[in-house]
Amino acid sequence: MSIFNVFTLFGGLAMFLYGMDVMGKALEKQAGSKLHSILEKLTSSPFRGFILGLIVTAIIQSSSATTVMVVGFVNSGFMTLAQAIGVIMGANVGTTVTAWILSLSGIQGDSFIITLLKPTTFAPILAFIGIILYMASKKEEKKNIGVILLGFTILMSGMDMMSGAVKPLSNVPEFTQLFTIFSNPILGLIIGAVLTGIIQSSSASVGILQALSVTGAVTYGSAIPIILGQNIGTCITALLSCFGANTNAKRTAVVHLYFNIIGSISFMIMFYFANGIFHFSFINDSINAAGISIVHTLFNVTATAVMLPLAKVLEKLACATIKDDKKEEKFQLLDERLVQTPAIAVEQSKKVVQLMVNEAHDSVIKSFKLLEKWNDTVSDEIISSEKTVDKYEDKLSTYLLKISNQDLNQSESRELTKILHVIGDFERISDHSVNILKIADEIKRKNITFSNSASNEIYVLKKATIEIVNITLTAYQENNFNLALQTQPLEKVIDELAYEIKDFHIERLKNNNCTIEHGFILSDLLNNCKRLADHCSNISIALIESKSDSFAPHGYVKNLKSQSADNYYSLLEQKRAEFKI
Repeated sequence: MSIFNVFTLFGGLAMFLYGMDVMGKALEKQAGSKLHSILEKLTSSPFRGFILGLIVTAIIQSSSATTVMVVGFVNSGFMTLAQAIGVIMGANVGTTVTAWILSLSGIQGDSFIITLLKPTTFAPILAFIGIILYMASKKEEKKNIGVILLGFTILMSGMDMMSGAVKPLSNVPEFTQLFTIFSNPILGLIIGAVLTGIIQSSSASVGILQALSVTGAVTYGSAIPIILGQNIGTCITALLSCFGANTNAKRTAVVHLYFNIIGSISFMIMFYFANGIFHFSFINDSINAAGISIVHTLFNVTATAVMLPLAKVLEKLACATIKDDKKEEKFQLLDERLVQTPAIAVEQSKKVVQLMVNEAHDSVIKSFKLLEKWNDTVSDEIISSEKTVDKYEDKLSTYLLKISNQDLNQSESRELTKILHVIGDFERISDHSVNILKIADEIKRKNITFSNSASNEIYVLKKATIEIVNITLTAYQENNFNLALQTQPLEKVIDELAYEIKDFHIERLKNNNCTIEHGFILSDLLNNCKRLADHCSNISIALIESKSDSFAPHGYVKNLKSQSADNYYSLLEQKRAEFKI
C-alpha cells in the first residue's frame, strides 16, 4: 500500500463523512414540520416511542442526532424521561438502515438486476438527477431532494474510494494480524467505542468497517466486538450535549449509555458463551458489508427486544445515578440543542410566544380592572408578569437569531420572520399594562373621581381596547386570518374615540366641569389605549402578511383602505356603531 493509497483513503473518508452530513441535514430539512408532528404524537408508551424513534432516525439517518434532539426535548419539557427511553431504543434500530444502504456496495454478480443495484451503477444516475433538481428547480422541496441525492452520491463515492484504497492491504500480513488482535472481545469493544466516540457517528464508523471488510482481513470474530463497541461510542454525543441541561435531560443521556453498555455486554457474554458450547464455524470467516449489517441489526433488535420491557428499570437506574437537584430552575423551552433541528426549534419558539401572549393578555385585562377597583395583589401580578414577558423577549430574540443561521426551509423562514416581527409588540403590550396600572395607582392615591360623562367615555374606550386586544391575541394564537382582518378597522375607531374624548374633555375644561389634573391622567390613558391598538394592528398585519411571505405593512394598510376594500369600510362602520359615545 503506497502513500497515494493513504491519501485516497483519507479523501474517501472525508467525502463519506461529508456526504452523510449533507444527506442527513437535507433529509431533516425536507421532513421539516412533519418531524415535529410525528414527535408530538408521543405517548407514555415505550413501544410507541420506540416506533417513532425508529421512524425519525430512519428519516434523518443519524441516531446521534435523534438522541441529542431527545435530550433537548426532555430538557425543554417537550418530552418526559419515560417517553425518551422508547425513542432512544427506536433510534438504535433505526440507525441500522444506513448500514444496509452502505452494504449495497458489496453486492456481487453480473446480472442486469444486480448490476443495477450496485452503487457504482445508480449513484451517477442519482447524481445527475440531483444536480438537475438542485440547479434547475425553483421549488425548495425539489432542491432539497436534489441535495439528498447529491449527498448520497458523495457518500457512496467516498465509500467506494475507501474500499479501493484499502484493498491492497489484503496482501499485507501486518494488517491481517491487526484484526486478529481485535478478535479479543475487550480490545475490539474498546476500539469500536473510541473510533465512534471520535467521529461521533455509529453509522459512519460502521461504514468505515464495511469499507475495510473488502480486504478480507476482517472476520466475524473481530467485527462483532467492534460493532458492539460502536454502539457504546455513539453515546458520547448525547453525553456531551447534556452539559448544562436539567436533571431529566442528563438522565436521558445516561439511559442511552446504560442501554448500550448493558446491551453490548449482555450480547457479548451470550454470544461467546454460546460459541464456547457450539463452536461457531463462521467465527474466523471473513465478513463482508452485508454481514456487518446483519450483525449490527441483530444486536440492536435483540438488545431492544430485551430492554424495552425493562424501560422502567432503566429509568430507575438513571434516577439513582443522577439525583434530583432541588436548586434547579424549571425547564427551558428554548433549548440550544434544538437549534440544530430548526423545525423543532421554531415550534418551541412558537410555544414561548404563546406564553408571552397569555401573560400580556392577562396583564391588560387586569390593568383595566384596576381602573375600577384597586387591588395590591393584582398590581404585583401585573408587574411580575411584565418582567416575565421581558425575559421571554430577550431569550426569544437571541434564540431566533441562532435559528436564523441554520439552513431553513421556506415555511420555517416565514414563521421565524413573523415571530421576530411580533415579539416586540407583545412586550410593548405588557409594558402598556404597567402604564395603565400606574394611572390606576395615581387615581387611587389622589382620590380622583371622573364625571359621569367622562366615566362613560372611558368605559367605551376601555371596552374597545379590550376587544382589539382579545381579537388580536386570539387571531395570533389560532392563526386566524379572518379574525386578524377585524383589527385594522377597530384600531381606526380607537384613534377616533381618543380624539373625540379629548375634545369632550376640552369642552368640560372650558365649562369648569373638569380640572387640568384630570386632563393629565385622561391624556395618559388615551395615549396608552392608542398605543395598545397600534401594537395590535402591527401583530395582525404581520399575521396577514406572513400568508403571502411578505412584510410590507405600509403597502398593506394602503391597499386595505383603497376603494376596492369594501370589507374594511363595512367593518369600520360596524365598529363605529358598536363603540359610539
